[in-house]
Amino acid sequence: MKTELHIPSDLKFLGIAEGWLLGSLEAELGDTVDWGRQSTRLRLALVEAYSNVVRHAHRDQPNLPVLIRLELRDRDLAIEIWDHGKGYNLETYLPPNPTDRQESGYGWLIMNRLMDRVEYMLQVNGRNCLKLEANLPASEKVS
Repeated sequence: MKTELHIPSDLKFLGIAEGWLLGSLEAELGDTVDWGRQSTRLRLALVEAYSNVVRHAHRDQPNLPVLIRLELRDRDLAIEIWDHGKGYNLETYLPPNPTDRQESGYGWLIMNRLMDRVEYMLQVNGRNCLKLEANLPASEKVS
């Protein structure tokens, strides 16, 4: 299954993006997934990725759309978030140290902990792509 969503760069549309992602996955996989557990993980990763585009990449250009692509093969999930910003150089990224009371920089850390694989591609045909990958395990049947 492949699908995509073009959505405005405005946090008021975040609920729509979440509903689209989880609704698409639930329509495809039904009750074979423990949605109570998986939806929290997927929702948090999407919130972090989409809000970063809105607050940073498209900050001065809120009229630019965000493209979110979803691909599901068996239980392997890939979510791509495409933006038109300048991009972020990951070579300059320093993981936050909680004792420094750092206010930003936690998103990359959070997404890497939530997802099985996180990849960032800078300036692909004038856009940037954050790719989040995860396997959705089958729900355990309780007898």
